[in-house]
Amino acid sequence: MSKNVILRKPLLMIMLLIVSMACKDDHGTVTPPPVTVSEFKNPLLLNGPDPWVFKKDKIYYATHTTGNGLKLYATSNMANLSSATSKNVWLAPSTGMNAKNIWAPEIHFINNAWYCYYAADDGDNANHRMWVLENKSANPMNGTWEDKGKLELGDDKWAIDGTVFYQGDQLYMIWSGWEDEPFKSQELYISKMSNPWTAEGPRVQISKPELSWEQIGGTINEGPQILRRGDKIFIVYSASGCWTDDYTLGLLTAEDDADLMDPDSWVKDSQPVFSKLPEGQVYGPGHCSFFTSDDGTDWIVYHANPQTGQGCGNNRSIRMQPFSWDNNGKPFFGKPVPLGVGVKKPS
Repeated sequence: MSKNVILRKPLLMIMLLIVSMACKDDHGTVTPPPVTVSEFKNPLLLNGPDPWVFKKDKIYYATHTTGNGLKLYATSNMANLSSATSKNVWLAPSTGMNAKNIWAPEIHFINNAWYCYYAADDGDNANHRMWVLENKSANPMNGTWEDKGKLELGDDKWAIDGTVFYQGDQLYMIWSGWEDEPFKSQELYISKMSNPWTAEGPRVQISKPELSWEQIGGTINEGPQILRRGDKIFIVYSASGCWTDDYTLGLLTAEDDADLMDPDSWVKDSQPVFSKLPEGQVYGPGHCSFFTSDDGTDWIVYHANPQTGQGCGNNRSIRMQPFSWDNNGKPFFGKPVPLGVGVKKPS
């Protein structure tokens, strides 16, 4: 018997063991193989709507909607988010126009200071607007988060899910807003910023929910997030009602040197780029953010429900998985990884 045949025997036994462990149990349910020490399994947090991650100096700072303030997590490995250091660094005032319904906070490091963008109202959803906090500490877990007030966006209409980014030296904000009041639909808007807490000029609509998969349970575009690669800027956004299982992700693309205030600069994909996977306990995947691990792997972080019909509540858990890029230079997210399936940890 050859040496190669001898070496194959233990390998074959290991493979058969893995296959047997992934077989169906007596109830017909597929049991995934056990997770190894180099892997993690979703969800990262059982309760984490609207997750956001910002990486600085090899530390990941994460946050999500709590409804009443800004809670930050700090960790050197996103796979360990459940055991990360966490702290409530800012609580909303007891009264006022930014006292209630604190949604989708994001932190950004701009000009040597930290800024938090969040949506808030006075208890009446129709009064939702974007607000800004500032922290000049080097570590966002320390220092004081000072309220810079309401961000005076053009037209002063309903606004949530704001995020900021640079094109060259110009700072922009994109967000989800209403074209008309009362609510008819939610669209995506863009505005220039003269500094991190001041918008300038009019708002410009760059996307509205015109496709069938953007109109399930409501005509909605929201949760815009920026991705860059090569000479292109992408907006990955959430579409349809978050209260449905069909909440999904869409994609807008613009050239990096385009006039981003021109709606024609943004081209929408005709199909969603990331959708539910019922057999994997992934319902209503959406409101994503992104990071790149030290080995250069790109990751998507998002929330989803584990069961059908759970809507926009606290069952939305934080999940993450790596993604790649297609031959056209666009992000390729593939299918959501099912709950309980091992994923190689970020480096």
